[in-house]
Amino acid sequence: MAAAERSDEAAPAAAGGDPRRIRNTCILAHVDHGKTTLADHLVASCGDGLLHPKLAGRLRFMDYLDEEQRRAITMKSAAVALRSRDGHRVSLIDSPGHIDFCSEVSSAARLSDSALILVDAVEGMYELVLKDGGESNRVKKLVENFQLKIPERELKNKDPKVVLQSVMSRWLPLADAVMDMVVECTPDPVAAQGIRVARLMPKREITPEDAAGCPEVVAEAERVRKCVEACDVTVDAPVVVYVSKMFAVPYKMLPLKGVNGELLNHHGASESEECFMAFARVFSGILRAGQKVFVLSPLYDPVKGDEVQKHVQEVELQYLYEMLGQGLKPVASVGAGNVVAIQGLGQHILKSATLSSTKSCWSFSSMMFQASPMLKVAIEPSNPTDLGALIKGLKLLNRADPFVEYTVTQRGEHVLAAAGEIHLERCIKDLEERFAKVKLVVSDPLVSFKETIEGEGAAIVERSKSAQEFAERTTPNGRCTVRVQVLRLPNALTKVLEESEQLLGEIVEGKAAKREGVLDPRLSQDDGDSAAMLRQRMIDAIDSDLEAISKQVDKEKLDRYRKTWLGYLERIWSLGPWQVGPNLLLSPATKSSDSVITQDGRQGILVSGRSHVSERLGFVRESDAKDSSNLDNGESAADAPESLHLESMALRNSIVSGFQIATNAGPLCDEPMWGLAFVIEPYLFADGSDAANHSDQYNIFSGQVITAVKEACRAAVLQNHPRLVEAMYMCELTTPSEQLNPTYAVLGKRRARILDVEMQEGTSLFTVHAYLPVAESVGFSNQLRSLTAGAASALLILSHWEAIPDDPIFTPKTQEELEEHGDGSSIVPNLAKKLMNSVRRRKGLHVEEKVVEHGTKQRTLAKKV
Repeated sequence: MAAAERSDEAAPAAAGGDPRRIRNTCILAHVDHGKTTLADHLVASCGDGLLHPKLAGRLRFMDYLDEEQRRAITMKSAAVALRSRDGHRVSLIDSPGHIDFCSEVSSAARLSDSALILVDAVEGMYELVLKDGGESNRVKKLVENFQLKIPERELKNKDPKVVLQSVMSRWLPLADAVMDMVVECTPDPVAAQGIRVARLMPKREITPEDAAGCPEVVAEAERVRKCVEACDVTVDAPVVVYVSKMFAVPYKMLPLKGVNGELLNHHGASESEECFMAFARVFSGILRAGQKVFVLSPLYDPVKGDEVQKHVQEVELQYLYEMLGQGLKPVASVGAGNVVAIQGLGQHILKSATLSSTKSCWSFSSMMFQASPMLKVAIEPSNPTDLGALIKGLKLLNRADPFVEYTVTQRGEHVLAAAGEIHLERCIKDLEERFAKVKLVVSDPLVSFKETIEGEGAAIVERSKSAQEFAERTTPNGRCTVRVQVLRLPNALTKVLEESEQLLGEIVEGKAAKREGVLDPRLSQDDGDSAAMLRQRMIDAIDSDLEAISKQVDKEKLDRYRKTWLGYLERIWSLGPWQVGPNLLLSPATKSSDSVITQDGRQGILVSGRSHVSERLGFVRESDAKDSSNLDNGESAADAPESLHLESMALRNSIVSGFQIATNAGPLCDEPMWGLAFVIEPYLFADGSDAANHSDQYNIFSGQVITAVKEACRAAVLQNHPRLVEAMYMCELTTPSEQLNPTYAVLGKRRARILDVEMQEGTSLFTVHAYLPVAESVGFSNQLRSLTAGAASALLILSHWEAIPDDPIFTPKTQEELEEHGDGSSIVPNLAKKLMNSVRRRKGLHVEEKVVEHGTKQRTLAKKV
């Protein structure tokens, strides 16, 4: 390949030269605040003729999709290489502002060293755009001060946005001022990577055995990491590249000629097909077209050797391109510090990956997104014969969009999950017109719920002091009896577990004990012991919940409650579902006098689990955890048969599996459980049979134990006042004063809870903060625009999960309830029951409802004369 045959001496120049003369930045702002317009002006001024200045602000150069141009909204991140007045090379990435496309923002930010925060001076700062409260307040204050410099005579009978634009144009040329600021304030890649490497490529914990077994690999991996840290662009430096997303480009849009005018071979693909490009940045070395590299998945670990071969593959790259917004320019090589598009990885990367010229390289840490795909729909082709094309199209869409999720249910439904309405519409359009090219039938939105039990605030303390009822199940062969007690976690603790799922997974698997950086941005980067930081956050969460109810409950009860929960944190056997969820499996109290029981003349022992998670988090020492799982801790336990002890140890995995299954599908409508702790006491009894095939017997028995644990957990939830939990958006809404009443009407119809309303200083605009149920968000934006004549706009970000107070399975039990409601047949279904039944119908589960099969018309006894 001619592009790959250029000399090493020419490579750095072709790659963009000295990395200290490079700047990588992205534009971040709320939707319609002017990101793409600003990008137009920067391209017109510094883009070497890519855009005529007269078209700046109207062409929307960076919006390369037809749908983006039609809807005037950015949906995909796009990059362009610019040149500042003093010769600096600036890679500018324009990212979407709508929360539906937050994954595109994350992809842009991962490849950038700074962010250009753009704020509409009339609408003001959306507080949800910046996570850092201090930084948000500082920007907000700057905008408010700017608004107050504007003379009152300028505003009289004029559009505030037009006035502001006029005032700014008198001050300074926009493009030159912004470019100078970017060059001055953005760190070059050498300085930036020295700071960012702790988070991008964190040091992993290496056991002495691994270090002794492959010292060369460990040493090479550390050398590669240091090259990334230094942004090494020398010829012999290892090549390390991070791909933040894959994006699709029609083959007909690809350049036909290469760097030296040679024809590019696109492998005979038809013009109607899509070519998948990697949106990437080179962090070390010089990447060349035609080079062979290793593709490392986030699960790759170089010290594991053959164990992780499925997470690495060798690939020969095809072509490299410099991105120019709507266009692609072939280049022969790209040096460290530069952003690049890579052709030839479409079949090897699903969403993101690390590329390296050596296998001895740590993969980059996974990206974290601001939101999660909450809006789901079931899709099927209008013509059943097109099912194969739909499945192929879904796989392509899953590769092209870093945020979409595609699953197949047990009933064979193809479910697509998106971040919101606009994102979902975009996905459906891509499927029909680009990837599947078939007509689709789309179901109504399928909103996710969770399941928990009653108890919040002071009520959870009062319930904890009373003896909780156990649910009990016995295996069909009678050899194992499972007793389960369920408790509600403090809300703050549940939130910590949810926010730290990724970090918890690493800690439990032993990958993140101590290292220089941590994945969770809420944890301090100064202290490398991420387990200790997370442990302290869990304790602080319990204390914060107690502080919130300290005026309602006396101190003695609070102290007892705190001591109880700190004890529970020392007994965490497992997390669920999927080993990292916001539910705890607690091992039985080891000093219980019931560790050995007798039932029907048979002797049984308590199957005690090891507090594995507590040990990993540092709540207990490893030696203590081993002691707590030792069944021979009492005189009576020592009398039990040795075979019974060995069998009980073998059944521990079955107990954990039953817990995982139960927490993944609750008893109300098979939705995941949320914020619960299960104390499980499994008793194992001696086998009196003399069956010959003990192996088959054990396999059957372990399945029976899984089922018994699952059913006991679900029964415990049902008998402790179960509640349905729904996801809530934080809605930040901006509206003119004359549109406040229609805005309130829209929020009221959708069960929104208004938190506060404040007027923006110096304007006639109001900012409204409210909690909006995700289940009520479908059509919200369209209805808001319709009733306010387009004057109001809203930003929705997933905030938290909230239990619905209604009892979804209420039936009269007490004398007072029976007197009021009778047998319950006349009770109007409450909100929770309606939502529960809708989910049960969708999943094909049984719904208890009275249906009139033979209606008769009411007749009167009066006779006609």
